[in-house]
Amino acid sequence: MQKNKLTGMKEWKELKIHYNEIKKHNLRELFKHDKERSKRFSIYIEDFYFDYSKNLITSKTINLLLKLANSRQLKLETERMFNGEKINKTENRPALHIALRNMDKSAIFIDGKDITPEVFSVIEKMRDFSIKIRNGELKGFSNKKIKYIVNIGIGGSDLGPKMVVKALKYYSKRGIKLFFVSNVDANHISETLKEIEPEKTLFIIASKTFSTLETMTNANTAKNWILSHYKSKKSIPFHFIALSTNTKAAVDFGIDSKNIFEFWDWVAGRYSLTSSIGLSIMISIGFDNFIELLKGFHSMDNHFRNTPFEKNIPVIMALLGIWYNNFFKAETHAIIPYNQYLNKFPAFLQQLDMESNGKHVDKEGNEIEYQTGPIIWGEPGTNGQHAFFQLIHQGTKLIPSDFIGFIEPLNNLGDHHKKLMANLLAQTEALAFGKTREQLIKEGTSLELIPFKICKGNKPTNTILIKKLTPFSLGRLIAAYEHKIFVQGVIWNIFSFDQWGVELGKTLAKKIIPELDNSYNKPLKHDRSTNNLINLLKKGFSL
Repeated sequence: MQKNKLTGMKEWKELKIHYNEIKKHNLRELFKHDKERSKRFSIYIEDFYFDYSKNLITSKTINLLLKLANSRQLKLETERMFNGEKINKTENRPALHIALRNMDKSAIFIDGKDITPEVFSVIEKMRDFSIKIRNGELKGFSNKKIKYIVNIGIGGSDLGPKMVVKALKYYSKRGIKLFFVSNVDANHISETLKEIEPEKTLFIIASKTFSTLETMTNANTAKNWILSHYKSKKSIPFHFIALSTNTKAAVDFGIDSKNIFEFWDWVAGRYSLTSSIGLSIMISIGFDNFIELLKGFHSMDNHFRNTPFEKNIPVIMALLGIWYNNFFKAETHAIIPYNQYLNKFPAFLQQLDMESNGKHVDKEGNEIEYQTGPIIWGEPGTNGQHAFFQLIHQGTKLIPSDFIGFIEPLNNLGDHHKKLMANLLAQTEALAFGKTREQLIKEGTSLELIPFKICKGNKPTNTILIKKLTPFSLGRLIAAYEHKIFVQGVIWNIFSFDQWGVELGKTLAKKIIPELDNSYNKPLKHDRSTNNLINLLKKGFSL
């Protein structure tokens, strides 16, 4: 028997009734009849402004959603996470990414042990190492300064640090060039190796287990590349370091034990960029800026933990997502940062959200009869305006969207920033209010064209305005989305910190790898399609 069945709850049923009322309204009416709407539905904290007034909601909507959050014991579940309880039950682990940026250094316990000293010990080790790289003290085997850093990882060991390094490029040390290799496709590492020099390159092997197929395949290719240049195994410790919990495997690879940076199984990979997985970030932007990044995360952690739900940015973001996903049946959510430095932010959030809440059973193992995680996608503005915005404006799908902008530009050239921000504001206005038949007639549009030019509006958006893109503000932004995802997982009654579905494809791939060798003579035991494709790959089209 399913406990606390979501769709059977009084609060859920009230929202369903309310949805049938609200769907008859439009944003033009809601703004017309509520002059204080933009103030009522916005939250401001220290240079971070969250405007959610252009959503298909009323005060009653928010109150009902808040009742749902309270009925799911969100406050209690939040405290359980912050206190290090093993909320990741399928793996019997806490989910304590918040401990990685615990800047007030308060005690956080796992099984009676305060982990805070251990966390900051690793940060200090990262600081010492990054300083040596940045000032040229750490050199390669032939005594040349390190100029190229290649982070080899995949998933959370790639997407997080890569996104942040790109986002904070303005603050980076330009004499050091960073590369990220993730795909097992040889094209990825081959093209990277063409742009670097063996004697000036440091490879960071980022793998919790030091056994991830894609990462270790690329790591061994890099190792062979270094060995082919130096012809000596003694060169390996000078050009490779590891971010891993598997010290033995890293040492067996040839890495000096002093250059193995620890992280912990209570951190999911997609939440790990503030751990040693972020070493590439620290090398790029420096220790002080990395600490500012952590402070930004910590600021949002405190806001989320301590702020009443009605003024809590991650909570409101999460509840709006529930509203559209489960009641309006909107299956996707677009992330549109109006800042080119954030061009990898949507891809990062894809993993963060979809790997966390892409679940089909609840915490009791029962099949779920409602939608869980949405499809996350997006591109930077204004590029998206000339690509997929047409579908959002006039298509048949409802696509809630987050618009992210900054008041102060980092590179202030002419009127670029003014035009960029004008486009952000114009798009949210156009999506909300559209263009009516009456407006088109008044403008003198020909009758034949009117049906094609009508934009119905009523397309929901959130607008996040931040004073400036800094390490601190980026940390706060990322943490807002982390906690949003957590809140939605609590309400959907799912485990957000495991990812068992990812494992199935990995297991099958390991089985197929030897079957692709021409020397493999045993009968194939897959389905007929897979068997045929294996033979096609082995023999080409001459079947």
